[in-house]
Amino acid sequence: MAENGRQRDFKLMGWMAPSRHLSAKMVVVEDHQQREPSMGEITTVGIDIAKYVFQLHGVDAAGEVVLGRRLRRSQIAAFFAALPPCVVGMEACGTAHFWAREIAAVGHDVRLMPPSYVKPYVKRNKHDAADAEAVCEAVRRPSMRFVPVKTPEQQAALVAHSVRDLLVRQRTMLVNALRGHLAEFGIVAPRGIHKAEELIAVIGDVSDERIPSAARRVLPVLATELAALGLRITAIEAEIVARTRADPVARRLATIPGIGPIIASRITATVPDPSIFQSGRDFAAWIGLVPRQNSTGGKIRLGGISKRGNGTLRRLLVGGAMAAMFRTKVLQNDPWLCQLRARKPAKVAAVALANKIARTAWAVMQHGQDWRPATALSSRPQEPAAVLAAVKTMPPSAMAFGQS
Repeated sequence: MAENGRQRDFKLMGWMAPSRHLSAKMVVVEDHQQREPSMGEITTVGIDIAKYVFQLHGVDAAGEVVLGRRLRRSQIAAFFAALPPCVVGMEACGTAHFWAREIAAVGHDVRLMPPSYVKPYVKRNKHDAADAEAVCEAVRRPSMRFVPVKTPEQQAALVAHSVRDLLVRQRTMLVNALRGHLAEFGIVAPRGIHKAEELIAVIGDVSDERIPSAARRVLPVLATELAALGLRITAIEAEIVARTRADPVARRLATIPGIGPIIASRITATVPDPSIFQSGRDFAAWIGLVPRQNSTGGKIRLGGISKRGNGTLRRLLVGGAMAAMFRTKVLQNDPWLCQLRARKPAKVAAVALANKIARTAWAVMQHGQDWRPATALSSRPQEPAAVLAAVKTMPPSAMAFGQS
């Protein structure tokens, strides 16, 4: 008996339940708090988009989490087509505008946000679920700033500018390589992209003995690539100019000194609706043509411009301002600019002029009128100091249309 008892105890060892519990019945209590949520309860969805796997985070009207799901790329369209209309938030990154158009087409309110504004809402470690939760939390903030969804036509125009920028950078790399290689043999040329033709002529001159034969067999490869890039850039620029001539808004922007067809086309493709900015000052600040602030205790501390904002538009506007400052007669006689150039370096004055050009561009787009110089001020018999004060206190829209 003792042996049988030991065997019986041995059978009950481990993770087995006692014999008295073998006939116990399981009673299931329905928990309404843990049930699967219905699709109708979801009011806000945050999406962490990627190439193939998308993380979704949804909440109801009370802010309670009712959805946490990972979907493949092929499942996104069907999921949102079956979901009742709600607010959908995403970061304005790669492919965001495409998915915004696709999801908005089935009746949802899609809102894009800058990734830098979403990052503060990420809790602790970064992963897909935390990113989707942060997007869902950020899109529900009443003070959040959103990015307008671009149309395919606007993105196509931006593609042309992006390809041109890439080719221009490649051309600069080739010219720098050509200059560096030939400088090793004592052959240099003045600065400027057009001065590179002198170096290409030296490479093509067989009678020039300064270049060794081994280098002469390789350097024509760079010259050929440089010529091919020049043709491609010219073709793309011709297409951009043709699109600018066909766009009435771009034509009005091109009347502003410092803005040419490329800058005008870039502005219209990037900002199709100027009313999203309350003023030209906001538009210039969005581009990044304002000083960085580090103010505290009622004391204002302003520094130089930062890298925040639209870097491409900022670079184009500063370059256009630099060219207009030295080549445009209207600006060379401007009292405000003359006084600024007298007390500030040329590049600082160019940034200030770029800010003024950006505010003028917003006024031209907002009011739908061509730019006109402020001829009314020059016709009045005022003292130079009074004219300067009038120009400095004049609002951007008045400067854009020549009003006093």
